[in-house]
Amino acid sequence: MSGWIHIFDGAPVREIESGAYLFRREEAVRSMFLVRAGAVALERPLEDGTPLTLHVATPGTALAEASLFAATYHCDAVARSEASIANLPRVEFLTALRSEPDAALSLVETHAKEVQAQRARIETLRLRRVADRLDAWLDLHGEPRKGRWTEVANQIGVSPPALYRELARRRSRKEQ
Repeated sequence: MSGWIHIFDGAPVREIESGAYLFRREEAVRSMFLVRAGAVALERPLEDGTPLTLHVATPGTALAEASLFAATYHCDAVARSEASIANLPRVEFLTALRSEPDAALSLVETHAKEVQAQRARIETLRLRRVADRLDAWLDLHGEPRKGRWTEVANQIGVSPPALYRELARRRSRKEQ
């Protein structure tokens, strides 16, 4: 898969239950994490206590890498499901990147692709109409697999019923 994930080979794995915290905002950054199984959200509470989800890490995804050069975490890491998380001390991870330039470049490539995807998502979310958001998403990703339309609704920032209405309109137009 990615040329940097092998850095976590042999790293201790921590099992956490859904709803458990891996770390809290303002804790000292001591580790780099890799999600092996499950999903972990990076959340920051808003003024009213509502959590703002900044990222959801899934298997094969680094977690809190933006904090690699920070003194403290800027958000909470909360398990969205039961999860297995590989944990490597920050110093070991940085040492591995320094000694393995190909792994470091692979990590940069991984994050560059994530930045591109996030920019595309932001531009898609700026579109006002559901039809326009759907067109933009389909142009970038193509037709989703069967049963994945709810995920598309989430990614384009609309409710599943709103997306299904738009899909029904499109089917109706094709049949005419």
